[in-house]
Amino acid sequence: MELAGQVALVTGAARGIGRAIALRLAEAGCDIALNYRSSTAQAQDVAERIAALGRRVELFPGDLARPEVPKQLAGAVIEAFGRIDVLVNNAGIGRDKLLLSMEADDINDVIATNLVGPMLLTQATALTMVRQRSGRIVNISSAAAAKPGKGQSNYAASKGGLEAFTKAMAVELGSRGILVNAVAPGITRTDLTERLIDGAASELLGRQVVGSFAGPEAVAEAVLYLASPRNTHTTGTVLAVDGGLKMP
Repeated sequence: MELAGQVALVTGAARGIGRAIALRLAEAGCDIALNYRSSTAQAQDVAERIAALGRRVELFPGDLARPEVPKQLAGAVIEAFGRIDVLVNNAGIGRDKLLLSMEADDINDVIATNLVGPMLLTQATALTMVRQRSGRIVNISSAAAAKPGKGQSNYAASKGGLEAFTKAMAVELGSRGILVNAVAPGITRTDLTERLIDGAASELLGRQVVGSFAGPEAVAEAVLYLASPRNTHTTGTVLAVDGGLKMP
């Protein structure tokens, strides 16, 4: 219960890695503000599981790619809970195509969701953290930021930008008691990646040192450490949870 009495805002928390993060923070004592875009049934299921742990949970639907949503979301969470102690910028999308085949929307939508949305939400959320003189911000990046696959130019650019933003915010907010870090998952087994993994398991495992795929719970454990009081001096870092992914 190391996070008892704290409030965490987790974006994209209805499925996959975001779901695992929300549940793990709740297990550690956090009340949860759960953001999602369209997966209402899945979000409600996560909320029920969090409530069963004895934590308070509220649902906040919203598409963070829309420029007005981040500020509205932060305001609604603060109105509901009175504070935000942990922000996890997890919401993200991918539209893999070769650059020569991409439409402008394939670029703009990925950048808006994966980079601009987290920047605007961090801006809005950090205001209350500064007043509290404490806070933890964890951005969910990707191994693709450093080791992109073919057709991932838009996604890699968005996640690379997110990692650079993480370091910039660590510099700006460190003196206010706010630590800012990123977690970069590699090939992670979720309902969205199950078919891809099962169809090319041998090839994918050959790209990493560890002989098994991470589950979303492994990413959630990394987030918990970075968000917890145990983390006193780690800031501006990108923590890889990728099984020792090798360069292509």
